[in-house]
Amino acid sequence: MRWLPALLLAGSLGAAAGPGLFYSRSFPGSVPAYFQIAIEAGGNTEYREGPDDDNPLSFKLSAAETGEVFGLAEKLGYFERPLESSAKVAFAGTKTFRYENGAQKGEVKFNYSEDPSARALTDWFERMGDTARCRIDLERAAKYDKLGVVDALLRIESALDRKRLVAVDQYLPTLDRIIAGPSYMNTARERAARIAATIRKQKQ
Repeated sequence: MRWLPALLLAGSLGAAAGPGLFYSRSFPGSVPAYFQIAIEAGGNTEYREGPDDDNPLSFKLSAAETGEVFGLAEKLGYFERPLESSAKVAFAGTKTFRYENGAQKGEVKFNYSEDPSARALTDWFERMGDTARCRIDLERAAKYDKLGVVDALLRIESALDRKRLVAVDQYLPTLDRIIAGPSYMNTARERAARIAATIRKQKQ
């Protein structure tokens, strides 16, 4: 597989000057088998399920979320040292961290790390992936499978309860459309309203 620079992979993010972070996980047999996330310093983020995916899902992290992620990258020396643990553990996918800021570049690959900052940063990126996939499922159901909307909403509600989602305001346009849409079941509209209210309360 050919790897391109993170900001180039990020498509429109590549037009932005300044530091950028990239994460990917390759785990054949899992769903998805591969995904990647690119973030610029302003919080603009793109999610792809293939290096050549030309239709990324875009969202924006809050300033606090962006600060947490870039702060962890700084703690890790911007990926200029190994992170792989010497412990014998099961294969859980090849992870890649990459940082670019002009001439400064760092990259590291690992399966499992015992470094607390590496584990925390991995969790951040995995939550971004969870967030993107929940949104993809919701938007697809809202457009093509109205009977499946309740299940998609249940997944979002469960992920919210487990604090697995970030940049949650990205769901609001679709949730509001469901709430106002008479073609959706009342159960779906009520659940969408409850989730939207929770998100708006979190933003206050």
